[in-house]
Amino acid sequence: MRTTTHSRGLQPNVLGTFDTIVMAVAGSAPAYSLAATTAVLFGAVGYAGPAALLYCAIPMLGIVLAYARLGRIDVNAGAGYSWVGRTLHPFLGFLSGWALVFAATVFMVAGSLPAGSLTLSLIDPALAERTPLAAAVGAGWFLMMLLVVLGGARLTVRAQLVMSGVEMIVLVGFVVAAVLHRGSATAFDWSWFGFEGFDGPQGFAAGALIAAFYYWGWDVTSNLSEETRNSRRTAGLAALVGVGFVFVLFEAFTVAVNVVLSKEEIRTAGPNVLAVLGEEIWPGVGGKLLVVAVVLSTVATLETTLLQVTRSLFAMGRDRTLPAALGTVHRRWNTPWVAIATVGVAATVMFLAAAAAESVQRILSDAVAAIGLQIAFYYGLAGIAAVVAYKSLLLRSVRNFVLGGLWPLLGSGFMLWCFYESLGELSTTALAIGLGGLLLGVVPLLVYWRKGSDYYRPARLDAVRALAATEASVPTARRPRGRDKSYATDF
Repeated sequence: MRTTTHSRGLQPNVLGTFDTIVMAVAGSAPAYSLAATTAVLFGAVGYAGPAALLYCAIPMLGIVLAYARLGRIDVNAGAGYSWVGRTLHPFLGFLSGWALVFAATVFMVAGSLPAGSLTLSLIDPALAERTPLAAAVGAGWFLMMLLVVLGGARLTVRAQLVMSGVEMIVLVGFVVAAVLHRGSATAFDWSWFGFEGFDGPQGFAAGALIAAFYYWGWDVTSNLSEETRNSRRTAGLAALVGVGFVFVLFEAFTVAVNVVLSKEEIRTAGPNVLAVLGEEIWPGVGGKLLVVAVVLSTVATLETTLLQVTRSLFAMGRDRTLPAALGTVHRRWNTPWVAIATVGVAATVMFLAAAAAESVQRILSDAVAAIGLQIAFYYGLAGIAAVVAYKSLLLRSVRNFVLGGLWPLLGSGFMLWCFYESLGELSTTALAIGLGGLLLGVVPLLVYWRKGSDYYRPARLDAVRALAATEASVPTARRPRGRDKSYATDF
């Protein structure tokens, strides 16, 4: 049960369908994910990167379906935090929301460092190797996005359209250029899409966990549901379109890297792998263009991640499972300003720690693995929640059984299996961040459970009752036809 502790809520009907699709694509950050993770994925599974992305995409679509179906029956900025709490158990629901909050906060550093490093590389490649300077420039990008998110959903979407629009033009252009490129370090091989490239189940799990990081972020559409027009339909549709689009981009670029660059070039390039690829395809200009695309993608996904974490904190503050001040909305901008300020302070502390580190690439590797653990955890719980919420409807048709039960359950099982199998493969640092971050959430869970938050006495989420209530309210909630001027930029 959602308990409103403040009279002011988030501003409804700001985002339309096109806006939300843009957010889903930007949340997955195609250029950033490729730059930050391609060398990490290659180090884990070699040339089987395309297979890892493919076999992770299939169950990931099951999680997307789970989110879409849950979003139809419970519109909540907390998304999985609310759904898991109302179907499985409030403790699991809180930890699901906490995993997202913690992963997103770690990502503020993991995402900002490459933005700083790549920005410096456009000026002087030697500067990009200086971790303290990269952390300072990355922090500057982060603070800029923090102010944009503070300014409200309209400003956020308009900034996102510019950044993601340029990024997509550059990426699609290079997909075409890579197809036409004649030089190659390795001949294309269909075995890159098979299972033989993985080193046993643990190797497959490690690759799939990294691949999950590629896709992560599309669920920002659910966290924005309270600000989206017709969100019961729009949030899920946008997520499906977004994941489908980035899947094609990820596969195209991963195959291009395998073909065009040698093993040594991929390993030594690290987070600069797209710049090396661009230089190989279009000498003199290509590397710089793809670096610009990565910077834009990184900044864009910082924005969407800030939206996710601050909306989650807003929902938790509103429910009094964290300090109630987090549920406070700014009177002018209709944004959860206390949650935004809190994330800003926490990320700044982490930037100071990152500035003392030796290597941007080492920070990225550990952060990606740790975030992947937490993604697998909260996505896995959401898949089970969808099956439980719709259990009364699953046997009414084959479509309900497959899309509402079998596929989400497959996605959930896959995510939780990856979580378990990868525990033996990760570094001590990655495990400390991933598991330690989850365990840290037990402290506020117990504190606010003892204080008697209504969140821990939930109204059970049942699809039959929720859909019946929604259908009954449609005639009074229906708006006039035509374009609604209240939301940001939809066509």
